[in-house]
Amino acid sequence: VNPLARASAFNTDAIYEIRVDTDGDAFPNVALKIKFADAIGGQIATIRRAADSQARGRDLVGDIIIQDAPASFGSTPTVTTSGAYKFFAGLRSDPFFFDLLGFLNGFHFTGSDFFADKNVFGMVLEVPNTALGSNPSIGVWARSLIPHDADMLQVDRMGRPAINTVFMHGKEKAMFNRGEPHTDRVRFTDEVVEVLEAFGHNATQAANLAAILLPDILTYDYSNSSGFLNGRRLTDDVIDIELGLVSNGALTTDMVGAHTDLLSDFPYLGSPH
Repeated sequence: VNPLARASAFNTDAIYEIRVDTDGDAFPNVALKIKFADAIGGQIATIRRAADSQARGRDLVGDIIIQDAPASFGSTPTVTTSGAYKFFAGLRSDPFFFDLLGFLNGFHFTGSDFFADKNVFGMVLEVPNTALGSNPSIGVWARSLIPHDADMLQVDRMGRPAINTVFMHGKEKAMFNRGEPHTDRVRFTDEVVEVLEAFGHNATQAANLAAILLPDILTYDYSNSSGFLNGRRLTDDVIDIELGLVSNGALTTDMVGAHTDLLSDFPYLGSPH
């Protein structure tokens, strides 16, 4: 969160959620809810695990799995362990790699990694597979909620990388960020098909690919670790893979590679610049 790390702290009014669909219906069966509070000398986070009906709401409910975990904003990450869970939150080197300016300039890529020297506020949560349900084939997405008119408003969500960025523009982007994955195919298939056809897919190809890309959920089978499109490792070149899919092979790379400052163990994200 806080891209380009322009904030000085996490939003203590917000609820940050990682949502998990365990039965393939695009509704969450598990939600991991992260809430920050100000504390002497910094900030602390409490993480809850909500299941079933509690996972679908916008309330701060669920069993506490980690409590009062300190956030760290220096070069040394502070990791909190509670049983089988680990958590980190703080300022880190942004692991994303992408020629963003080339993308914005009509896909004229030069191999310039916009994010190479950027920082981000990262949250890293390690959970046992048992916390994700008995079915190893799951779907994962994240969202941010902030207070609005005596309720919690969803202002952002992300599943697979770049789906929101490439396919959603203008009012559709606002609708998408506030929407739920189970409505994606009904609400946004036409927008996705239009973009795919502009890249050279015929109508049938575009419709079939849209049915894969929507709903915007990162699918993951935790019984194997083959990498994107099965889950997402920090070194997976998700942009190259998606460029090939979206452009029907016309574009294959933005000429940017994975960052080399990643840590070999938890929390994996590199030290801030």
